[in-house]
Amino acid sequence: MTMKLKIAVIEDDKEINRILNDLLTQSGYETMQAYDGDEASKLLRQESFDLVLMDLMLPYKNGERLIAELREISQTPVIVISAKSMMETKLEVLRLGADDYMIKPFDIDEVLVRIEVVLRRTGAFRNDNVIEVCGIIFNTAENQVTVEGKAVRLTAKELMLLKLFMEHPKKVYTKQELYESVWNETYYYEDNTINVHVSNLRSKLRKVCGRDCIDTVWGIGYRMKGDS
Repeated sequence: MTMKLKIAVIEDDKEINRILNDLLTQSGYETMQAYDGDEASKLLRQESFDLVLMDLMLPYKNGERLIAELREISQTPVIVISAKSMMETKLEVLRLGADDYMIKPFDIDEVLVRIEVVLRRTGAFRNDNVIEVCGIIFNTAENQVTVEGKAVRLTAKELMLLKLFMEHPKKVYTKQELYESVWNETYYYEDNTINVHVSNLRSKLRKVCGRDCIDTVWGIGYRMKGDS
C-alpha cells in the first residue's frame, strides 16, 4: 500500500470489533475504534477518516443517525456491516449516504475487497500492486486473484499468464509471446503447452465468475475478454 489510510471501526460487539480491527491493521490500514453511537459520534467529529466501517444496531445512537450526522459535515465513505438483512433497511441506509452494505456473518476477504473498491472509487486508494480488469482484481505483491470477492487459486504459470493479459488487456498475445514471456525459453515449435495452461486459467476464472474472461483470437492468440 503506497499510503497508510485511516479507517474508523464502529461496532458494539467487542469480538467483532477486534476481528475487524486486527484484519485492517494487518492489511496496512490505521484504525480507530468506537463501541457505541455516542462514542462514534464524537470520534467522527474530532477525527478525519478515509473510510468508516459501522454496524447499525448501536447503543445510544444507531447507525442510521450516525450516517445522517456524518453527511452533514463530510463525504467520508461508509460501509455498513449489519445483521439486518431486509431490503428496505439496505435501501434506506444507501439513501442516507452509505456507500456499501454487507450482511453479517461476513467473509473477511470480502470485507477487504469491498473496502478497496470503495476507496478506489473515491480516489483515496492508490495501490500500484493491484491491477483490476473486467471485475478481476490481481494483487501482484501477494500473487492473489479475486473475482467479486471470491479467491481464485492459480498455479505460478497461470498467474504469470493472467498478469500479462491484465497489464495489457487490449493486446492480442501470440503463443510465441506468451511462451517466451512466461517460460522464458525460445519458442521453436507449436505444442499444446500454451493451449492447456490458457484453458485451465479460463476454466478456473469461469468457475468463480460464471463467464469467460479470456478471448481466443483465431489464428493469432489470446487476450482479455471485454473492455479494460
